[in-house]
Amino acid sequence: QVQLVESGGDSVRAGGSLRLSCVASGSTYSQWCMAWFRQAPGKEREGVAAIDSNGGTNYADSVKWRFIVSRDNAENTLFLQMNSLKPEDTAMYYCAEAVLGAVVVGHGCNYDMDYWGKGTLVTISS
Repeated sequence: QVQLVESGGDSVRAGGSLRLSCVASGSTYSQWCMAWFRQAPGKEREGVAAIDSNGGTNYADSVKWRFIVSRDNAENTLFLQMNSLKPEDTAMYYCAEAVLGAVVVGHGCNYDMDYWGKGTLVTISS
């Protein structure tokens, strides 16, 4: 079992930056794919960014060149650096992990996510 706990969500103005964190605890795996998803009110959940144990990354077109996904393996922490934030980035952000998964460019993690956090809220005002 893996537990994922997100933090870093806040309310900021457009153009600002935030850094989300997701601490993973419990079982560890040598191969994994972790991802950030978001869900805005009234909208479907969408993948934002993904990273795998080989360093592969993938980004949704809507956040490319603005968001950066990374992971500190020593601290078992996933990050999402979000820059040039826009009101349309407002959403609940979730991190998730797919055990034994890998990034497929243009898609994200190749397996269904096995574990999910409870989310952290990001609100961007204009």
